[in-house]
Amino acid sequence: MNYLKSDDLDNSFSNLFDREKIDFNYISKNTDDTKKLAEKIAKFLKIGDIIVLNGELGAGKTVFLTGIAKYFNIESQVSSPTFTIVNEYDVLGSCPIYHFDVYRLQDSDEFLEGIGTDYFYNGICIIEWGNIIKEILPKNTIYIDITKDDKNYDLRYFHIWRDI
Repeated sequence: MNYLKSDDLDNSFSNLFDREKIDFNYISKNTDDTKKLAEKIAKFLKIGDIIVLNGELGAGKTVFLTGIAKYFNIESQVSSPTFTIVNEYDVLGSCPIYHFDVYRLQDSDEFLEGIGTDYFYNGICIIEWGNIIKEILPKNTIYIDITKDDKNYDLRYFHIWRDI
């Protein structure tokens, strides 16, 4: 399996959202690496982009979002909206960012009944545990699977993919 290096991130992500198929791997050595990865991706985000973050508890999903927030100068504390399901962040001079945590939902129907899909087209959406609602997500959705290393607690393996 080939992994991107930090120096390659700008070139690899410059046309990330223009491609139909995406398949990247990245190793994060610590939370700073995770935030830097998120910042590199954030600079290419625009209205209608959706990123799904999958990984077990403590994998780094919210840390990743912190990197996106940093890029957009979001000063409020980023936290996972486990009970509220969505946090909205207004970004000056840009589109809003919607941060979802759908861990507590049973399925897509519950999401549609309680929230709906309008968010998908009105801002940038970052969805933790998004596989729960995968069947209602647009085809252009980018998935980021985060896996913790069994031996080194700081290491995280990122698989960034989309298969249209």
